[in-house]
Amino acid sequence: MIYLLGGSGYIGNAYKAYFRRKGFSFRSLSRSEIDYTNLATLTAALRTDKPEFLVNAAGYTGKPNVDACEIHKSECLAGNAVLPGIIAQACEAANVPWGHVSSGCIYTGCRPDGSGFTEEDAPNFSFRQNNCSFYSGTKALGEEVLASYSNLYIWRVRIPFDQFEHPRNYLTKLMSYSRLLDATNSISELQEFVEASLLCWERHVPFGVYNMTNPGSVTTREAVELIKNSGVCDRAFDFFTSEDEFMRTSAKAPRSNCVMNSGKLRTTGIRLTEVHEAIERDLRNWTKIALAEDFSPECPDQPKGRFSKQREVELTDG
Repeated sequence: MIYLLGGSGYIGNAYKAYFRRKGFSFRSLSRSEIDYTNLATLTAALRTDKPEFLVNAAGYTGKPNVDACEIHKSECLAGNAVLPGIIAQACEAANVPWGHVSSGCIYTGCRPDGSGFTEEDAPNFSFRQNNCSFYSGTKALGEEVLASYSNLYIWRVRIPFDQFEHPRNYLTKLMSYSRLLDATNSISELQEFVEASLLCWERHVPFGVYNMTNPGSVTTREAVELIKNSGVCDRAFDFFTSEDEFMRTSAKAPRSNCVMNSGKLRTTGIRLTEVHEAIERDLRNWTKIALAEDFSPECPDQPKGRFSKQREVELTDG
């Protein structure tokens, strides 16, 4: 049996759908049922149920985007840096291996030679550089908290998308926003991300950090052209003239735009589709049917204590 935390979020729902398709036994914990933000409570639950594996897809991104994290800093810090440490301690005490859905937003740009960042590169968009959004800073801090633990996977997702229309889907965002910023990014096909992350556990891939982005990178304009060519959306797309204009008129917090290298994952035998091919495929199969019947990223459960204002939301780049 697998424990799932954050099952009401965008990524959490993708995990639930995958578990159901594959016939996996799982338990999606809500904080009203088990307050997994409490170390003793979570540890006791793990020792009682003895799950084979735990997936943490819980965290705080802010609504409608990461700008909200600049206001709700305590909730963001608790969900993205404190909570992973609690889970790590509980899983270690109960001897339960686990996987943490992290984010590639702890980087900006690319390596000096133009290649993507690897798992060996230190984050360059974090509190230590004092150049980041509060959200990205807490995500980098969360990975620092987990650095001393050895029984877990850290899966870095980046700007998720798939064939299902959803407010959190990158392709839906491109079709919905009135103006777009042209930027180059590595991104993650959500269904492939979920399957690849579980394959790490099923195939006993060595624990550690893995960049879980589809090979290659894509610019906003390239993605828009793919949307136009697919016939899914025929609207006129308008772009900001520069990042300075975007920041001046439409954003409060700096944004992460970066290129990542997922070669480490490929060496395990787990392969993701090249990013342009993945986008084209998902647009060919575009559907407005929700991924799951309970797809809402909002959590109806009311957590307790230090997390009292935090919503159970997914870990994405906002």
